Amino acid sequence: MSSEPTPTAPEQSPASPPSPGSLRIPEHRRTRDRSPSPMRGYLIPSPLPTRRTRTFSATVRASEGPVYKGVCKCFCRSKGHGFLTPADGGPDIFVHISDIEGEYVPVSGDEVTYKLCSIPPKNEKLQAVEVVITHLAPGTKHETWSGHVISS
Repeated sequence: MSSEPTPTAPEQSPASPPSPGSLRIPEHRRTRDRSPSPMRGYLIPSPLPTRRTRTFSATVRASEGPVYKGVCKCFCRSKGHGFLTPADGGPDIFVHISDIEGEYVPVSGDEVTYKLCSIPPKNEKLQAVEVVITHLAPGTKHETWSGHVISS
């Protein structure tokens, strides 16, 4: 046995992680080729119930229901949805862009007729379907779906 101390590596405490500079990644592992994803570059599907995602039975129930009257409270074409205020009072009704019939984009104050359909999964809230603008709000500019602006 010799009395000389043996050289040791500097110790790291087990609680502290190694610094990023002390890690060495092999040259062949530095760049990683990613597998092509079919969803890369696309938007996440919308959870809003649309005409396309509604079940056939819900569509039939809505089309057989009564026709209600109301007024457009707000509608955002870029977001694709808005709300209607029922003529008989009550809470506002959600409306999706796919459920609007006719050539005009609804604006605040437009009088509309609509039918009701429940919103899944709990079917506690209602959505307006088969929405038709009956009277355009006077003194406002209306836009067609193709982009033409018309003053009323």
